[in-house]
Amino acid sequence: MKAIRVHEFGGPEVLRLEDVPDPRPGAGQVLVRVRAAGVNPVDTYIRGGGHAVRPQLPFTPGLDAAGTVEAVGEGVERVRVGDRVYTAGSLSGAYAELALCDEAQVYALPERISFAEGAGVSTPYATAYRALFQRAHGVAGETVLVHGASGGVGTAAVQIARAAGFTVIGTGGTDEGRRLVAEQGAQYVLDHHAPGYLDELTKLTGGRGPDVILEMLANVNLNKDLGVIAKGGRVVVIGSRGAVEINPRLAMARDATVLGMMLFNASPRELESVHAGLVAGLEAGTLRPVVGRELPIASAARAHEEVLKPGAYGKIVLIP
Repeated sequence: MKAIRVHEFGGPEVLRLEDVPDPRPGAGQVLVRVRAAGVNPVDTYIRGGGHAVRPQLPFTPGLDAAGTVEAVGEGVERVRVGDRVYTAGSLSGAYAELALCDEAQVYALPERISFAEGAGVSTPYATAYRALFQRAHGVAGETVLVHGASGGVGTAAVQIARAAGFTVIGTGGTDEGRRLVAEQGAQYVLDHHAPGYLDELTKLTGGRGPDVILEMLANVNLNKDLGVIAKGGRVVVIGSRGAVEINPRLAMARDATVLGMMLFNASPRELESVHAGLVAGLEAGTLRPVVGRELPIASAARAHEEVLKPGAYGKIVLIP
């Protein structure tokens, strides 16, 4: 099969398309014929060698894919050959024609969701779901600010929060991105490049501030978040690309909580709960990933460059 391989940690140029042997499923394992693979910022951090997850070289990158079950090992009961599925991690990597998974890493993909859309489910939607419910313990009726809402995690967070009964305020850096955020269900959309946009946020919440902030770029925004969060509010740090200096008195004055979050830290029971919620939303039609761009798998290096650029719009997926 064709697969992207990484023989040394480094920049996008280390991603190489190669021929490798087809994997075979063992007991409790599922082999998925990949129709689309999702590209996430975390994939670039792992490729560069600077992430807490550091695979043994050489390896095939990628956590998220969608496709059909090609074969199953002994004891597999949840899926059958031919089933449409999305993956939440894999044993062999998703940037390939075939991906070997544990049975617990595959979930049913409803017919209404395309394979390209399915490749955008796991990491973005599971991250948003865990941040909102398992870390921030958000509840219906609260106001949530999705800071950077036009990317994969951001659009997922907007859809999930709106479907769960939150008042959703999203921000975007481009006209196109802000239109997308509104289309996904945010009641209010702000330009996070505009002077005074945080004053507008405060007005929208009646001077109270949002109860929950989902933060995609903490190194730029965290101190600002602490200046506008509601009393007892929670900021969940989903993404950061550097250090930041904050004024702790802002958190003190509001009894605010700053929560870190990494999907890799979720327990098996937490992940089971997350994906039960996601599959239900996909089946009901309240959740639908936005695909911003489809690229051939040979363009994985380009995809890794694009996924880190400002002005994110939906999900980048690779097609084997």
